[in-house]
Amino acid sequence: MSDAVLQIEGLEIQFPGFAGAVHAVSGVDIEVGAGEIVGIVGESGSAKSVTAMSALRLLPKGAFDMPSGKITLLGKDLATITETEMNEMRGRDVAMIFQEPQTALNPTKKIGKQMIKVIELHTELKGKAAKDHALSLLRDMRINDAEEILDRYPFELSGGMRQRILIGMAFACSPRLLVADEPTTALDVTVQRQVLQLLHHKARQTGASVLFISHDLAVVNQFCDRVYVMYAGRVIESGKTADALGSPAHPYTQALIEALPEHAKKGEALSSIDGTVPNLVKPPTGCAFEARCTKSIEKCIQRPALKPIAADKRQVACWLKEAQNV
Repeated sequence: MSDAVLQIEGLEIQFPGFAGAVHAVSGVDIEVGAGEIVGIVGESGSAKSVTAMSALRLLPKGAFDMPSGKITLLGKDLATITETEMNEMRGRDVAMIFQEPQTALNPTKKIGKQMIKVIELHTELKGKAAKDHALSLLRDMRINDAEEILDRYPFELSGGMRQRILIGMAFACSPRLLVADEPTTALDVTVQRQVLQLLHHKARQTGASVLFISHDLAVVNQFCDRVYVMYAGRVIESGKTADALGSPAHPYTQALIEALPEHAKKGEALSSIDGTVPNLVKPPTGCAFEARCTKSIEKCIQRPALKPIAADKRQVACWLKEAQNV
């Protein structure tokens, strides 16, 4: 898409180890358009977070190799900009909401000091103007006693309150892209819904794009415009959320949907996917899901490419779909 805020092309990431390099990400292509909310979903170990962290160049230097791939963020090739330029983009143009707000916030500093520092660092607002902006952000997050919260330490607040504060901080400088990595996993269902509604409303209100990482299909289905389903470091299905999750084409996506509690019949055990994600030190030469797939065919010993399967621009990496001429 021509208006892509984030474009990841052919990304490969490996982590060196004693037993050999772990091929964590293999040939991933992802795009996030202006104003879009795009989800990445999959099991633990599918490389969702690694892909997202690479988009903000947050992976620790020296801990990984990137044999190939290109990441373009707001029109800039991340391989060509300096760390100083990257630091200027973070917070101002792009922001991230981490999974656990308790560790994302500094426990030794009050909320007000942390928020005001971010605002003063990335905007022209200083002093009282920065504080007023912080108060406005907290009120946008439905925090009524905002003045009191600014004077609190993170450990004095609930998980839901801390996550609202993180969302407010993320929007402090009106970023064009927000990366949310499992932002509601640590919250109970009621608070989770409230936080997601606030995040969704604020993103739509400001026109910010969102890359939303989650293992929760129900949340992604409600929250995202488009979705990428990842498995063993690869995208195996992508498309509009209603299409990809409403009528999944890949056996892996189908198995994830079938494992949801609402699909279970009374008195019967919940559905599950047998087996585990393959060893990515020695990745399979064929379809990575073949060993766990109940619908595999002989050709699955070869690796399928991600190809369009319908007029709705959905893509799937599955030989079964090609055999059926879908």
